Amino acid sequence: MLSIFYGDLNSKNYIFDPDTFFDNTYEDEWITDDLSRKMIEDIDKSVVVGPHLIDSPVLGPISQKELSGGVKTLILINNDSKHVFNASACGDNCAKWLLEIGKNKNITVRLGYFMDFGKSPLEIKVVNTGKIVYSGEELDREVIENDLI
Repeated sequence: MLSIFYGDLNSKNYIFDPDTFFDNTYEDEWITDDLSRKMIEDIDKSVVVGPHLIDSPVLGPISQKELSGGVKTLILINNDSKHVFNASACGDNCAKWLLEIGKNKNITVRLGYFMDFGKSPLEIKVVNTGKIVYSGEELDREVIENDLI
């Protein structure tokens, strides 16, 4: 399940800057697994050729370090269960992938803005209140009513 902490998070396992953390901790197999390939293709519109080569239609051949901050954050969330990552590094185009990762494992992220999770049914736990919500509208209401951001 996807769990979200809203607002400022003070925790030893919290990573505020996932982009830099990724550049210094990623493992080659994280780049080439099926889910990473799909996320990179969807978000960055790029194709993984190998662990150190991604074909970008805009930038040409790039390394894994030149992926977008959103993709790097998602890859970390999927592969590093020891940390809570700042998902504010992600745009709304990452929302469906957070939900997808959360279907297969329990993940917790930190958000500092209203990410658009769309209109489809969902299941997200708001860590601050302990409430589980089942729609984007219900999520926004929970955040607003509890003044979480």
